[in-house]
Parts: sequence; C-alpha cells; structure tokens
Amino acid sequence: MAIRHLNQIELAARWNISHRTLERWRWSGEGPRYIKIGGRVVYRLEDVEDYEKEQLRASTAVKPALKSA
Repeated sequence: MAIRHLNQIELAARWNISHRTLERWRWSGEGPRYIKIGGRVVYRLEDVEDYEKEQLRASTAVKPALKSA
C-alpha cells in the first residue's frame, strides 16, 4: 500500500486553517511531523491522523499529557 502525503495547502484545507499557520507551527516545533525534501514540505497522512488523535479532548479542564522524548 502506498503512503499518502498531503502538502501544506491540502492539510490547511483539511483543518480549515491558513497554510501560514502550518508554516509557523513548523518554525516553532508545533503541529504534526513533516518531511522536508529540498524545499518541498509534505505530511504523511498517518502522522496527521496520529496528531489528530493526540488532540482529542473530553473537556477543556483536561490538560494533554506531555510527550516524553
């Protein structure tokens, strides 16, 4: 099975956010993992879906667990 990739425009459309937000997140180390080959940035669909799962919340009172490196 082929690995599906999204470029930043496709991911921004998926989440209904600006592609500039994704650029800022990459610069600050936030957001999903990405691959950079030359000047091209792509996101593996698997990594995007993992990131989405990590963002699930049951309440605004519940803080996300910190990931250890």
